[in-house]
Amino acid sequence: MPEFTVEVTNSNHAFWVKEICEVTLSSAIARGTGISGRSPELLIEKIHKGEAVIAFASDGRWAGFSFISSWDNGRYVSNSGLIVAPEFRHTGLAKTIKRKIFELSRQKYPEARIFSLTTGLAVMKMNHELGFEPVTYSELTTDELFWENCKSCVNCPILLNKERKNCLCTAMMYDPKNVSSTI
Repeated sequence: MPEFTVEVTNSNHAFWVKEICEVTLSSAIARGTGISGRSPELLIEKIHKGEAVIAFASDGRWAGFSFISSWDNGRYVSNSGLIVAPEFRHTGLAKTIKRKIFELSRQKYPEARIFSLTTGLAVMKMNHELGFEPVTYSELTTDELFWENCKSCVNCPILLNKERKNCLCTAMMYDPKNVSSTI
C-alpha cells in the first residue's frame, strides 16, 4: 500500500493544474457520468488561496486533489473536484482527501453548511461517514455562479429540464447546526 502526503495547497502546487485537469477530463469521459470541468484558472486561484488540498505519493508523484468554494457570503461551502490519479485508486486515498477537504471547509467556514453533489456511491459513503445527509436541491445555494459550473456536466440538460430541482447527482449536506451531523 503506497503512502501519501495530503496537504493544503500553496502557490508551489500550481504546477500540477494541467495534470489535474487532464485526469479529471479523462475520468469524466471514461465514466460517462457527471463530472463538471473546471478551468485551469479557477484551480490555480483555489491553489493560491489555500482553498484546495493536494496529495502526493511518497515518490513525489501527484496523486489526488479537491477544492472548496464558498457561496452566499460563506453560508454554504461546496466540496468539489475530488480526483485521484488512476494508478492510486482503490488505495483509500480518496477517503483521506475527502476528510482533509472537509476539515479545511470546517476550519475556514465553521458556521457554513457544507454540500457535495455526486453520482458516485463511494463519495456518498464517504460523505455519510463525515455526517453529510441527503438533501433536496432546494436546500442548496441559490448562487447562480454555482449552477453555472454545472453547464460543463453531461447531465446539465437533465438539471435544466427539471428546473434545478433535481438531477442524476445526489445532493448531500453537512449542517453544523444539526446535532445529528457529527463526525
